[in-house]
Amino acid sequence: MLLTVSGPPGSGKSTTAAALAAAFDLEHISGGDIFRQLAAERDMSAVEFNKLAEEDDQIDRDLDRRLRSIAVERDDVLLESRLAGWLAGDEADLRFWLDAPVDVRAERIADREDKAVDVAREETVTREASEAKRYMEYYNIDFSDLSIYDISLNTARWGESEVTEIITSAVEAYDPDDDEGKYPVEGVRYDF
Repeated sequence: MLLTVSGPPGSGKSTTAAALAAAFDLEHISGGDIFRQLAAERDMSAVEFNKLAEEDDQIDRDLDRRLRSIAVERDDVLLESRLAGWLAGDEADLRFWLDAPVDVRAERIADREDKAVDVAREETVTREASEAKRYMEYYNIDFSDLSIYDISLNTARWGESEVTEIITSAVEAYDPDDDEGKYPVEGVRYDF
């Protein structure tokens, strides 16, 4: 089984992905963890590293190539990243999109990173605009197009355990024999 969990910063991706991976005994691979590790290795914040990535497209391409290869070559994996659904493409069994209003996400990020909410909000909005621009330029991915996802969920409406329960229930209820077809992932340039 290959599951993907995608969404913007502060949407609950990591929390939900970890719980989902544990529930189905899947290896959890987080693009965000890899990105933050690369930033830390250069002694940079995620925002600073995003700005560098605007100038050096190899940063994104290396990370995205790694995630795409995992999706194509391996089984029993849960991929978590903003582009996981797009990068896994038709290889994914189920693709999930998590989101929440930007103010809610900024509060979560501020709490997690021990910073002011207004700073977290500004960094988040800047980061999202930067990433959306790069995804379109590099791969022809419109980040706002959610049509490829099997479920899109506003995580601000439920608590952590309820979000996990909703997604877990969807996976448990999935029967490939009853599957009439997922939305195909088309038009993406996997140009790494």
